[in-house]
Formats: sequence, C-alpha cells, structure tokens
Amino acid sequence: MTAKDRIQLARDTYGAYESGDRSVIEELLSDDFMFYSPPDPGIDRAQYFERCWPNAGTTQSFEYVRLVENGDEVIVTYELTKTDGHRFRNTEVLTFDGDKLCRAEVYFGWDL
Repeated sequence: MTAKDRIQLARDTYGAYESGDRSVIEELLSDDFMFYSPPDPGIDRAQYFERCWPNAGTTQSFEYVRLVENGDEVIVTYELTKTDGHRFRNTEVLTFDGDKLCRAEVYFGWDL
C-alpha cells in the first residue's frame, strides 16, 4: 500500500466523523482495533463505538495541519471545529494493517 493510499484512508476516517456515516468507519476499522487516549488507555473496537463514536454528531470539520506517512503509520495533526464553534488541535498516530486501521493513539493538544 502506498503512502497516498494510507493518507486517503486516514482522511476517510476523519471524513466519517464529519458526515456521521458510521458505515464508513465500520468498514475502515480492523476487528482487533485498539484506541488510546488519556481518558481511554487501550479500549477495543466495541468500547470505541460506545465511548468515542457519539462525538461524530458534534464534529463539523477537520483542517489538516500535517499528514505524514511513516511505514504502516500516518501521523495526523488537525484542527477540529465542532458544531458549536469550539475549536481545538490534536495529533494522532494511526497504524494500519493493510487497508484497515488497527490502532489509533490520540495526543491532546489545545483549544484554538
């Protein structure tokens, strides 16, 4: 898989949050997907959908500051605008197994 392909998969992942289309993210995540963030240190796919996916309804848009492919990973820094106008910046490391996202690590940034 090329860097462009993984970068597009990363964009598709965030696009699912913008559109609220759960079927897109369902297709992108591996069965053994794991999610890491300070409040969620190592939750599985089912917990991710329970705890994180509801945020899709509050996401207006992502503006990408960086999208960098490094082996099986894509490093993404974005500025997110929520539907209420609140904005913040985060960096995430997305790890792929083929064309499936198998791990996401979120590093919280700051409010904009």
